[in-house]
Amino acid sequence: MGSLELKVPPPAVALVFGLLMWLVSTLGGAVDVSSGIRIGSVIVVASIGVVLGVTAMASFLRAKTTMNPTRPGATSSLVTHGVFRVTRNPMYLSLVLYLVAWAVYLSNWVSLLLVPVFVLYIDQFQIKPEERALSALYGAEYASYKARVRRWL
Repeated sequence: MGSLELKVPPPAVALVFGLLMWLVSTLGGAVDVSSGIRIGSVIVVASIGVVLGVTAMASFLRAKTTMNPTRPGATSSLVTHGVFRVTRNPMYLSLVLYLVAWAVYLSNWVSLLLVPVFVLYIDQFQIKPEERALSALYGAEYASYKARVRRWL
């Protein structure tokens, strides 16, 4: 299983899950929701995802550190300000919100079941290896940060 660690960029994983969600939605599990409520919900959830993702990327740019998720050891500084005071993984949380918005758009409860599978994948093959790399680089400073801020929310 370790062979998948840090190999596939999380946005690509999210796209694959989005495709799988669409395929699953064609098999059944539709929920009848008015288009106004559905589209409004999609806009709200996706907008929160955009704000989280963009502010996190802006924090990385200001800190002049890498955003490359496949090379966490190349980070030049530990970013703990801004949205990183609320969640250690705002960019991955934004991807989760995009997938939730997509499931709502599809109006399909079965496709929504794939969102926790995405979270498990990202946790195992992306976040845990990143945490090992950051612990090696930043030691006690990272341990203190982990103790203060939750992984997701």
